[in-house]
Amino acid sequence: MADAREALSFWQSASKRPDRVALVEADGSERTAGELLASANQIVHGLRARGLARGDCVALAMTNCGRMLELYLAAMQAGWQITPINTHLTHSEIAYVLRDSGARAFFGDAAIADKSAEAAAAGGLGVGQCYSRGDIAGFEPIEALQQGQPTGLPEERVAGQMLQYTSGTTGRPKGVRRALPPMDADTAADLYARHLYRFDLEPGGDGVHLCGSPMYHLAALGYAWYSLHFEHRVVLMARWQPEAALEAIERHRVTQTHMVPTQFHRLLQLPEEVRARYDVSSLRNVLHAAAPCPVGLKRRMLEWWGPVIYEYYGASEGGGTLVRPDEWLAHPGTVGRAWEGAEVRVLDENDELCPPGEMGSVYLKLMGDFEYGGDAEKTCAGRRGQFFTVGDVGYLDDEGYLFLCDRKIDMIISGGVNIYPAEVEGALIEHPGVGDAAVIGIPDEDWGEQVLAVVETASGVEPADALADELIAFCRGRLAGYKCPRQVRFVASLPRDPNGKLYKRRLREPYWEGRERKI
Repeated sequence: MADAREALSFWQSASKRPDRVALVEADGSERTAGELLASANQIVHGLRARGLARGDCVALAMTNCGRMLELYLAAMQAGWQITPINTHLTHSEIAYVLRDSGARAFFGDAAIADKSAEAAAAGGLGVGQCYSRGDIAGFEPIEALQQGQPTGLPEERVAGQMLQYTSGTTGRPKGVRRALPPMDADTAADLYARHLYRFDLEPGGDGVHLCGSPMYHLAALGYAWYSLHFEHRVVLMARWQPEAALEAIERHRVTQTHMVPTQFHRLLQLPEEVRARYDVSSLRNVLHAAAPCPVGLKRRMLEWWGPVIYEYYGASEGGGTLVRPDEWLAHPGTVGRAWEGAEVRVLDENDELCPPGEMGSVYLKLMGDFEYGGDAEKTCAGRRGQFFTVGDVGYLDDEGYLFLCDRKIDMIISGGVNIYPAEVEGALIEHPGVGDAAVIGIPDEDWGEQVLAVVETASGVEPADALADELIAFCRGRLAGYKCPRQVRFVASLPRDPNGKLYKRRLREPYWEGRERKI
């Protein structure tokens, strides 16, 4: 167990206790803390030898594996920006992120070899800048980058920073850019990892963290990263499946994990005899966020797993609320109260504070400044002094618990993943048979919401099932599959006002009538 006076730094603890198992790969193989540390250090030495300097960006598009954590450990002690990229994006979407981030190095995965190679070429990255896990034509294996490099800690160990991309309302992803922390790597790691204390987690002991969600998502990568600093063993799943997750919890005596409500739903869809087959009594801290969780669904999970489920609400830009299991049972539906150091405000249309129970725009206190790269207008639009909003509408009760009611922006949340309609609409409108298009989220029992395209055909084009299939295929050729419509509905004309504003609420209402759309 880590000494109470030690900084919460994986690099330091792994140097002192290298033989403990720190990671279980998706194939079941175990890796010690010393092995992870040595490999991450070699990556730092190797990339620095290739010219990477403080502030440069390292991008990666990989499936869940220890290499992702090694790259994170490398970047966060070398003063680099690190950008994980969704592997389901098309090659052109990945290329856009590579260009926009100014990536100086790109790590691809043989599981998406063709896409990685095409993205690198379109993103302007060439020989000496592209590295692979497995074989990718034109890429240098990571092992070659590491070959001959020392395994010891590098000099000038300075804190790095995450450069995460979040879709913008214009349809193009925006990088959430923050300045590098003005501190050494160990101090920064200690500061970040302490976030786990908020969820009643403690360093050392028998902690085992299960990471089943893709680590290109900030939460999945972040909580695995924090767990390494807490000296908790990290268990990876290549792909989350409900029964496989239960089996992993039992086999590894998992104490904590991070999930989204869709995963809860799929777990509860398992037959009772399957759920009863697995021992989940080791669980102590199950964290969830990313999408609204229906009250009934969460109650069922608490009845099954006990009072171990913690919910939080926030954004990659900062801020945050937290609700512990007992608090949620007393305030069902809440996403919690502001955690220590954070603050939540609900403002009306005049930017005045709303009284308890009155809905307004939800603002969170900035936890360090940021900007949306290349979009000063968007950066400023969501700011009110030291507070920012991501467009959510909600209210605070008399005790300061936050309840979310609606979303000003029209973002769709499907399976815990954000989908921005403008990007899908932009693809649809390129089809010659489309005169106008709107994309909305409609109820889906499994995913929470699914994407529906409402289309006004071009003059002279008749609506037909064949055209609907053609439009879905057209989108799939331009966008990641999860962004594409599942259904297409044709209308004579879309409801727009004289200035062209689209009334999406009118399109959504028939689908959500009698149901609560908790976004």
